[in-house]
Amino acid sequence: MRLTRTTATLIASATAAALVFTLPSPARAEFPDKTIEMTTLFGGPAQTISQVLADLMSKNIGQPVITVSRPGGGGAIGYTFLHSAAPDGYSIVFSSNSISTVYYQGNLPFNYAALAPVAQIGMEVPVLAVRSDSGWKDLKSMQDAAKASGKKLRVGVSGLGTFTHLASAALFNRLGLQVVYIPYGEGRAPAELLGGRIDAALQWASQFAPHVKAGTINVLCMTSKEKVELPVDTVTCDSAGAKGLDLTIWRGIHAPKDTPPAAIARLEASIKQAVESPDFKKAGDNLGFSPLYKPAKEFGAMVAENDKEIGELMTELGINKKGK
Repeated sequence: MRLTRTTATLIASATAAALVFTLPSPARAEFPDKTIEMTTLFGGPAQTISQVLADLMSKNIGQPVITVSRPGGGGAIGYTFLHSAAPDGYSIVFSSNSISTVYYQGNLPFNYAALAPVAQIGMEVPVLAVRSDSGWKDLKSMQDAAKASGKKLRVGVSGLGTFTHLASAALFNRLGLQVVYIPYGEGRAPAELLGGRIDAALQWASQFAPHVKAGTINVLCMTSKEKVELPVDTVTCDSAGAKGLDLTIWRGIHAPKDTPPAAIARLEASIKQAVESPDFKKAGDNLGFSPLYKPAKEFGAMVAENDKEIGELMTELGINKKGK
């Protein structure tokens, strides 16, 4: 049988179409297949820990994880950047309680619920420090001296409405002391103390450790209810007289909302491996940082509970602009 030109053309077209539909589609690349960018919000120990975490993740996730500093607005600039980033797993943020403080300050139009929790990586415990020449060796001697003087204590904080401000207020309210809060630049707590501009400061122990060793600064207590290992040895504020005080800052990783569950799970596994490594623990010991891993679901629940507590505390202080 002879085929006409038209018939042959139709058969050829049908064969080509069949080949198109039967050819396998290109395999989708597994996450991650390119560099992951971790936004950092602050300097100091937080910046150092985030870099250690990124380096360790780079070794186990198969792609580089780089840190990019986006400071400003108490974290608002970095959180806003992440909020607008593509929800593909390649943009994450080194987050903290600041997501709540900056929201209740009115500097962020969205709260923690607008981001996707990935994992908690640890916590930091602030300590209360004073100059050695103040003569205050413990919380009670400071409390007695302040009440006897009738003057307000000048207490340094990272900024009004920041976590150190909230923790300081909770501490000094329990002691029944009148205080004026003086904001200073990041990392300047020791200099402000030694320069006499402030009487006391609540900050990370690593900032004070060299000065404690030199004998110029005394650390009176830590704000966690349970004693943890820090670069300086001290008691808890709760046991020293500020009954019930238990305030710590959590550190974790968030991603844009609607990031695929598979990407979250891959990041979560990489973070777990990094946080539980000896290298991460060593870095934490040097900086007064306590590694603590929690997976996404547990981390998200903790953040929600902590956000409520921060909102209530800021309301008590009259600085909650969200009215919650």
